[in-house]
Amino acid sequence: MKLAAALMRRADLQTQINELQMRLNNNARVQEGEKPAEAPADLLAALDAAITEQETLIAQINLTNAQTVSEGKTITEMIAHRDALLQKSRIMRGFLDEASNLAPRYSKTEIRIESTVNVRKLQKDLDAVAKEIRLTEERLQELNWTAELITGES
Repeated sequence: MKLAAALMRRADLQTQINELQMRLNNNARVQEGEKPAEAPADLLAALDAAITEQETLIAQINLTNAQTVSEGKTITEMIAHRDALLQKSRIMRGFLDEASNLAPRYSKTEIRIESTVNVRKLQKDLDAVAKEIRLTEERLQELNWTAELITGES
């Protein structure tokens, strides 16, 4: 199985687990003398199976991410780098929005508001960060579709 297929299955399992949780909650109580729409025991068994499969899959994905190396970095390192870049981008974007938001003056007697940084230069820096995010994301997607999931089985 390719890593990408495992990632999709993990997402499907998370959705299934969330739905089972809602169904369990909906069948937790009934009016005296009534029966639940679905048997809680069956739902709990399905939940247990889904969580067990998810646990195994997450361990395999993490193992694959930690052992698959491309361009001298593991997938885990690339994900951490991408996440750090996304955080930096979000913070820089907010800062640039603030730095660019200069209040218009209607007369020469009003207080003049100035930016504390070179917005144009920082915007170029932000563009470079965005490009690095795109390139990192492309590399991760490529690896997801080419890397075989490490199952721990020989």
